[in-house]
Amino acid sequence: MRERSAARLFVPGALAAGDTVELDPGQAHRLRNVLRLAPGAAIAVFNETAGEFICRVEELARHRGRLAVERVLRAPAPEPDLWLLFAPIKRTRLDWLVEKATELGAAALVPVWTARTQPERLNRERLNMVAIAAAEQSERLSLPEIRNPEALEALMTRWPAARPLLVCDESGGGRPIGEAVAELAAAAAAALLVGPEGGFAETELDALGKLSFVTRIGLGPRVLRAETAALAALAAYQAVAGDWRHSRGR
Repeated sequence: MRERSAARLFVPGALAAGDTVELDPGQAHRLRNVLRLAPGAAIAVFNETAGEFICRVEELARHRGRLAVERVLRAPAPEPDLWLLFAPIKRTRLDWLVEKATELGAAALVPVWTARTQPERLNRERLNMVAIAAAEQSERLSLPEIRNPEALEALMTRWPAARPLLVCDESGGGRPIGEAVAELAAAAAAALLVGPEGGFAETELDALGKLSFVTRIGLGPRVLRAETAALAALAAYQAVAGDWRHSRGR
């Protein structure tokens, strides 16, 4: 069974036993005022390239802090290369989507403008903070890459053909998701696309269906909200072709 720490903190950069980690004001505030840690307490720090390490709190003041890196808990490990493309939704639900997609192991989150969405600015800095908190809570080592929004049509013109794209089709014309994902079990990479509230325009579905790398899939007999559809698709992929096929300790 894998050793666990009561608290985890995402820290970018190289980590090794014997190093020290200087905390920024936000991190110091969290450890001191939210987690109520004190000098001598243990905490895990992690990132995708270094892995996860147990640290000891050496100093913790109002706006600063320092950790001593003691030993490795977990080495970096491969994760599914799974992208989630989605039409942006309202802020509260978008934050929830980013949080849950991070917990479910999405490698990249790609907002796309469709015929039925209105382009507007997304606060990527805020969404990245949501993803960091979700990674800390879920014992994930990596963070999803949160990309700038772009038009779906433009993205499709330069899509890597070696990355299969499963399009969640609410019209009922798609293949069952379990069946479609099972055929991707040996694929090195994949992506899921979820449309906006109100669904894709018929012209969009027709255009997507003509692309060699696209498979239209269905998510059952009920109409799902956009964020529910995204998480259902992620969970189905992870269960059939992703890292849910392995025990948690691996």
